[in-house]
Amino acid sequence: MRDHREGGPGCERVEQMAERTEAGSAAATPSYKSMNAFTPADEERQRGVRRMKRTATGLLLLVAVVYVLARWASGAGAGAWADYVAAAAEAGMVGALADWFAVTALFRHPLGLPIPHTAIIPTKKDQLGVSLGEFVGENFLSQDVVRQRLRAVGIGSRLGAWLAEPKNADRVTAELATALRGALTVLRDSDVQAVVGEAITRRADAQEIAPGIGKMLERIVADGGHKRVVDLVVTRAHDWLVLHADSVMDAVQGGAPGWTPRFVDRKVGERVYKELLRFCAEMRDMPSHPARGALDRFLTDFANDLQSDTDTRARVERLKGDVLGRGEVQDLIASAWTAVRSMIVSAADDERSELRLRVRASLISLGARMATEPKVQDKVDSWVEGAAVHVVTTYRKEITSLITDTVAGWDAEHTTRKIEAHIGRDLQFIRINGTVVGSLAGVLIFTVSRALGA
Repeated sequence: MRDHREGGPGCERVEQMAERTEAGSAAATPSYKSMNAFTPADEERQRGVRRMKRTATGLLLLVAVVYVLARWASGAGAGAWADYVAAAAEAGMVGALADWFAVTALFRHPLGLPIPHTAIIPTKKDQLGVSLGEFVGENFLSQDVVRQRLRAVGIGSRLGAWLAEPKNADRVTAELATALRGALTVLRDSDVQAVVGEAITRRADAQEIAPGIGKMLERIVADGGHKRVVDLVVTRAHDWLVLHADSVMDAVQGGAPGWTPRFVDRKVGERVYKELLRFCAEMRDMPSHPARGALDRFLTDFANDLQSDTDTRARVERLKGDVLGRGEVQDLIASAWTAVRSMIVSAADDERSELRLRVRASLISLGARMATEPKVQDKVDSWVEGAAVHVVTTYRKEITSLITDTVAGWDAEHTTRKIEAHIGRDLQFIRINGTVVGSLAGVLIFTVSRALGA
């Protein structure tokens, strides 16, 4: 039995019965079900395809009827015009049949016959997927194409103009704050504390601190920065001695031998107290006091020893190790993360916090520069282009395999029906055009042949 599902010569009833049979077999196929049934839009497209099939088939039948009538009229002596009409109708039938065959061959075997190079879409589906993937990779995922398209878009200037708007900067700031809070929530305090503590300890162990301390102390002494500390210490010492005179004298008397008379101990205590008070007052009031000079020389020598003396540096390193090894110090280092996290979360939650205000101002400033400064725009565009080129060159095979693997996973029958629903209506115009163009070509050829006396 001949298949007229694509509007071949014959009857429309056969075409409709074949379509119903196809739909029933497709519905009974589990692979088709698994690929999702047609959407309402697909069903509407398919109805449009059927209407155009009937139109193309009707036009074919019309020219066939015209051919029969023209041949009858020519035989009945109607005149030369009947021959011209018959030639046009005959060529129109040939064009319609040829285009019917071509359109049908895309989706199935014409008339059900396994003619070579027909049913192209269902039999060559995987090859088409590979070719499509290669086409996309060569023509859309090349470095030059990606750079040209991104450069034409002008991402830097557009992004800058968008960021320069305060409402957009507020939106980005809010999103960044949300992301920051989410990241801090996901992180476990114990893990971060362990990492921070280990990092600080490892860095402190790896770096010798004595030379750095020595250089810093040397600069402080050279700039006279330690003198303020000395002023503060001697002033507080003098004030303390004034307030605790009895305690100082009692301490001195308590340390005297038991065989000395009490009045002698008292005199000695008063004398020591007065000397201490005088010494502190002189150091406080005399910038050139000898004790201050001695302290300057001591600090200068100590700064030099920290930088150059091996024994001093070794003692500082041992002291550093002892301090870092204490549990209290480790607990302090670990607790620093908790304090920092709480501070960051609070700042992220507060819309008027200094952190969010600074981020917002920075975004607006960056947007203004990106929108107006060509150098900044070029830099941003270069970053975006470089990132995009890296992605397409590194993962081109993975991107194209998404196309080929997806097409390979499609059910052949379902794919054929989907494609036919989308482009079949336009393909039916090929049949109509073939009928019309064939008729015109036929009458033209017949006319030329008559003119040449053939």
